Amino acid sequence: MALQLHTVSKSMHFFSRCHLLDLPWEDVLVSHILCYLPLQHLVSLQRVSKQFHSLIQVYLANCRTFDLSLIGPSIPKEAFCSMLKDNKVLHRLSLHNCSDWVTDKELLPVIGQNQHLQRVDMSGCACLTRHSLVAVSLSCMHLQSLGLAHCEWVDSLSLRSLADHCGGLQSIDLTACRQLKDDAICYLAKKCVKLRSLSLAVNANVTDESVEEVAKNCRGLEQLDLTGCLRVRDQSIRYIISYFQDSCRVLPEAAVPEGESLSQCDRGEPGTPKETQCCDRRGADYAEGSGASSGHTGVSTRYPPPDIAKGPKSH
Repeated sequence: MALQLHTVSKSMHFFSRCHLLDLPWEDVLVSHILCYLPLQHLVSLQRVSKQFHSLIQVYLANCRTFDLSLIGPSIPKEAFCSMLKDNKVLHRLSLHNCSDWVTDKELLPVIGQNQHLQRVDMSGCACLTRHSLVAVSLSCMHLQSLGLAHCEWVDSLSLRSLADHCGGLQSIDLTACRQLKDDAICYLAKKCVKLRSLSLAVNANVTDESVEEVAKNCRGLEQLDLTGCLRVRDQSIRYIISYFQDSCRVLPEAAVPEGESLSQCDRGEPGTPKETQCCDRRGADYAEGSGASSGHTGVSTRYPPPDIAKGPKSH
């Protein structure tokens, strides 16, 4: 009995002296604890002591996702560079809401040493230049998703570079990239045939040519946003519908194929899945809020993969 009490006493004494940092860092703390903490908490924890600072640096050097969308405005650019200086395994990087401070100087080193990036969001980063997009296209061969909404520095040459090097791209947001014209969009559609989601919203340069080229080449397309594309005519919407009408569920009256009533399209066929194809005619409000002039509005459509080989369905 005395021996047992002595053993219990030693165990309690051991645990009373055990601290969080005494646990194995990489095998326990990094893999099973820190990965569940939001980035803002990690930043705060980093300031507790030198040991915690070192621990967080070990975690940041091995993390696969780095999302600044919630705390971007409060992170100094020096802290951003320091936090990712040793990371070479990033898969996802979000710089949304970092428009006040992130420039090519901070981003290019991170892109250059992370060639396994699959998802990058630079939406709203107005201080970047085309060099950042070219760097992404040259370094991130496995890129699947790219956010460039409201990045007016995106031009035709940088988008062509992306199309040439990132053929596996599945999603790209080019909302309000107003330098882009039909030639660049058509080139992207021909090179990135695996696209499933594409936004060309709020761009008065986009015309029927881009829409038809996307429909011809991107047969797996599920979402196309043309909201505020004032030069896209209803005829192009009918052209898309002729390729993707098997899943047609809801159509606006203006986009109904010629010779057909809305009720005929909406009815569909028995057994057809009820995926929704929605042509949203609220583009005027969206465009007005983004600085585009009001007038003929674009559409936001959603549809499953087509079977172009069958051609348009006769009614």
